[in-house]
Amino acid sequence: MAQLRQGYPDFIARGAEVIVVGPEDATAFRKVWQQEGFPFIGLPDPTHSVLRLYGQEVNLFKLGRMPAQVIVDRAGIVRYAHYGHNMADIPSNAELFAILDELNTRDVAATG
Repeated sequence: MAQLRQGYPDFIARGAEVIVVGPEDATAFRKVWQQEGFPFIGLPDPTHSVLRLYGQEVNLFKLGRMPAQVIVDRAGIVRYAHYGHNMADIPSNAELFAILDELNTRDVAATG
């Protein structure tokens, strides 16, 4: 989440909001968010309902949930999804920024 924290202003500048979904309950999530002072939204998902909606994998042999990054546009349509194969398999902020820039360019062209 350090990567997301570092890039947060750049996500916001692109009209995006960062939402981190985790398996902890609300109390545990709130504690981490207060301790770390994360600037983005944290959504507890102890029943894995959001996980199931977005197809995120759980692999108990690899410490639980595999990382997933999903970009959902303003209409609620998934425009990008990356499902990691291990805990280090996470796209860089630069990759995510490029996707957001492309989506924003398309939005401007469509409404322009």
